[in-house]
Amino acid sequence: MAIISISRGSYSRGKEVAEALAERLGYRCVSRDILLEACDEFSIPEIRLVKALHDAPSVLDRFSQGRERYISYFRAAFLTHMEKDNIVYHGLSGHFYLQGIAHAVKVRIIANMDDRIQEEMKREDSSAEEARYLLKKDDDERRKWGLSLYGKDTWNCSLYDLVLSIDIMTVNDVVNILEGVVQQGLFASTPESTAILKDFALRANIHAQIVNSAPRATVVIKDGIVTLGNLDGGLKHDNAVRQKIVERLINIYHVKDVVFAKSVKAKKDHINPFYNLD
Repeated sequence: MAIISISRGSYSRGKEVAEALAERLGYRCVSRDILLEACDEFSIPEIRLVKALHDAPSVLDRFSQGRERYISYFRAAFLTHMEKDNIVYHGLSGHFYLQGIAHAVKVRIIANMDDRIQEEMKREDSSAEEARYLLKKDDDERRKWGLSLYGKDTWNCSLYDLVLSIDIMTVNDVVNILEGVVQQGLFASTPESTAILKDFALRANIHAQIVNSAPRATVVIKDGIVTLGNLDGGLKHDNAVRQKIVERLINIYHVKDVVFAKSVKAKKDHINPFYNLD
């Protein structure tokens, strides 16, 4: 059993590869459904989630917590879905979230730019110049997004186990290669790799529960005990808020306990620097 995550640029035929491979292996093929699950579970608009996962952060994003929330929600839904195994995923961000999972095959599909332009022109009824501009813009956004959030370029080959070119091979050739890799058992799940993925998913889900209060929180789990750190808002200053979170997390995820890396820090009173000035 394995997970295959396919990363591709627009009109690189990665969707065709994913669907054909899933049918060949008898695996489930998922993409947009994970986005919809995240939107339903956390009550957020799909368009905002897609933009958060695709568009490079703007200056305003650096001063808001919206992007962190959306990414946390998607990561939780994505990793929960990946726990089911026997799955082919094609879409945004999978190669980032599956680093360190031994039974996840991370694949990058690339295609000749001229072929992509022809496909864009056909589907969008655009000129060659317009198609080239849109494809380059899309590629640049994806690269900037990865660099901004993870410090890694989406085109960095070290993120992937395989990089395959549709320019050289056909869709069927690529499917044959990936089917062979899976059938050889090179990426078969083990108790150890399954446990690591389960830990990733649990930490992601816990983070999604507290992201509204602490978007940059850290979550560590050891022997069933959750430790939360780098907290903001009520989780940093209020014992009552902390207790509610403890009860909620234990109730939802059945962990042994939830503790905090630092004790409650009292909020400093606001000081008016102009008070008593004549």
